Amino acid sequence: MGMALGASKGQRRRGRARTAAISDINVTPMVDVMLVLLIVFMVAAPLMTMGVKIDLPQSMAGAMPIQSKPITVTVTPDGAISIDGTPVTLETLVPAVAALAIEGSDERIYVRGDATAAYGAIMAVMGTLSAAGHSQIGLITESRQDQ
Repeated sequence: MGMALGASKGQRRRGRARTAAISDINVTPMVDVMLVLLIVFMVAAPLMTMGVKIDLPQSMAGAMPIQSKPITVTVTPDGAISIDGTPVTLETLVPAVAALAIEGSDERIYVRGDATAAYGAIMAVMGTLSAAGHSQIGLITESRQDQ
């Protein structure tokens, strides 16, 4: 009877050991791999940022001319909208820009918003143009003169 009791204890231990081995995940190899990758990237990062110094050839040729003049949309302090000096409303903005856009929705559009103009008026102009499919929208600012 004692032997049967001892055998059942041994079987229970083996059963627990198997369950414990299956439920535990060994993360040591993963940590080792991550540390090696960290060291590799720490060594390689400064090498990727360095450039090769060269002397570029000199040329008398000017810069390539821009094929089309960008469309300039102006928002005044009181919220009035104009395209290249021609007054428009928010509803007629998209058709007016489409009439001037040579390249379609790839046309460059510059938005000139007065510094005292309402933020919402400028965002409404940009949102309307963006919703019409124009992706080349930029804001024109003046560079600050530090004194």
